[in-house]
Amino acid sequence: MKILVTGGSGFLGTALCRSLTQRGDTVTAPSSHQCDLRHAASLDAFSHTKYDQIFHLAAWTQAGDFCLTHPGEQWIINQQINTNLLAWWATHQPQAKLIFTGTSCAYAPETALVETNYMQGEPIDSLYTYAMTKRMLYQGARALGQQFGLHYFCAVPSTLYGPGYHTDGRQMHFIFDLIRKIIRGKEYAEPVILWGDGNQKREVIFVDDFVKILLALNTRHDNEIFNIGAGTEHSIKEFAALICDIVGYPAAQITYDTARYVGAKSKNLSVDKARAALESYDLTDLREGLSQTIQWFYAAKAY
Repeated sequence: MKILVTGGSGFLGTALCRSLTQRGDTVTAPSSHQCDLRHAASLDAFSHTKYDQIFHLAAWTQAGDFCLTHPGEQWIINQQINTNLLAWWATHQPQAKLIFTGTSCAYAPETALVETNYMQGEPIDSLYTYAMTKRMLYQGARALGQQFGLHYFCAVPSTLYGPGYHTDGRQMHFIFDLIRKIIRGKEYAEPVILWGDGNQKREVIFVDDFVKILLALNTRHDNEIFNIGAGTEHSIKEFAALICDIVGYPAAQITYDTARYVGAKSKNLSVDKARAALESYDLTDLREGLSQTIQWFYAAKAY
């Protein structure tokens, strides 16, 4: 198949492009310099090719407290990116299936994190703008599918982890930040200070597992939304203790800064729909996945 991937140089995009290439697809993955999705005309260079699938992963965001300080820019830039991509899909690539990612922060904190609730209630305040741009992307695909008969697939991931995360100075998702701080604590005797009280809970899924499940579901389902995650969550203290055990750093030396931003207290996706749709939903063991990620940190000197 001929496939276009936006955001192909990112953490998820790199893993996805690798899997698509390995299975024999012809993959085009322009960088943001080659295709600035804030400008509709940037897609013109790709209109001459008829793609079978378009994977839309590009988004303007970062982890940590980035969403607190950039809500206006996030709204404008992500709406530009998504609207331009949707319009180009409908106008120039109607034969292609659009596969895109949602976000778990779109779920209202008081609701069960099940797909039927994705558009229900109010997202958490600190992530509200980004969450709503992802909801608008989903609604845009639904509207175009309804009016023009286009095909799409929306995957909502839990936090992705694994080797190959970005090292360009952007804020890291919590699991990578934990690993970096604990490695630095061991290697440089720096104090390990984690945000919050350590009791907030998170769910992670190994990036290659996410890609495998995404591709399997995509071959079977059109015009649907699926959560893809581990289905279980752990506290920050539990993640930290496991990372400390692998790295060889005493967990008792960690301190917690309760004045810092922590986001949602809990975030655990329901994956019952995905499990029911697949014959197998095998996931990498958490300790094994963290070990591979930690090995990459050392090899890439990403700490």
